[in-house]
Amino acid sequence: MLRHIGFLTMMVVLAACAEPVTSASQEEGRVRYVALGDSYTIGTSVSEAERWPNQLVGRIGDLELVGNPAVNGYTSADLIAQELPQLDDLRPELVSVLIGVNDVVQGVPDSQYAGNVAVILEDLLTSLPPDRIVCVATPDYTRTPRGADFGDPVQQSDGIVRVNAILREACEQRAIRFVPEIFEISQAATEDPSLVADDGLHPSGRQYERWVDVVAPVIEELLGN
Repeated sequence: MLRHIGFLTMMVVLAACAEPVTSASQEEGRVRYVALGDSYTIGTSVSEAERWPNQLVGRIGDLELVGNPAVNGYTSADLIAQELPQLDDLRPELVSVLIGVNDVVQGVPDSQYAGNVAVILEDLLTSLPPDRIVCVATPDYTRTPRGADFGDPVQQSDGIVRVNAILREACEQRAIRFVPEIFEISQAATEDPSLVADDGLHPSGRQYERWVDVVAPVIEELLGN
């Protein structure tokens, strides 16, 4: 998740993150899916199978995960510079976006984040219709055992609320679906340690399963399932 103090940098394997994800057998007719984001999308501290995009395609047979270029510590600016350029080769038919926590941690002004979100969504809309883009809320990392290592919990939680509101509004203006429940799901980590990965900071595979419980119905509706 966070570049701060080098913690997440230790966990990043950039080459692996940037490589397209392909299944053993690519079936015709499946929707090519690419997941954009940061550590929450690349699944820091969980196995590949436990990442929420992988669990999502396991739940929805019509999807095929062809790329997950997400990287620890990425901000919305990094997504623009490093992830969007990969889409020409990945040729997605459905894209998810989850970005914002590192903007909060690094103190990126809300106005700058809003501008970056607009760039991201408008870029995606040049090649995809609105009903093939899904944006996902940023979880509240301050509820984890190590959350206080990355800023004042109250201040940072408020910042996450703001970036979620910015992303939600940007989606509504463009008729793009936004999944807000992730924030509330993550807050349950205060009472349920099983929702936190072994690093004490990121979601566990079990928490990601709960994410998929709310993301999957949105995707299925968009796909007409």
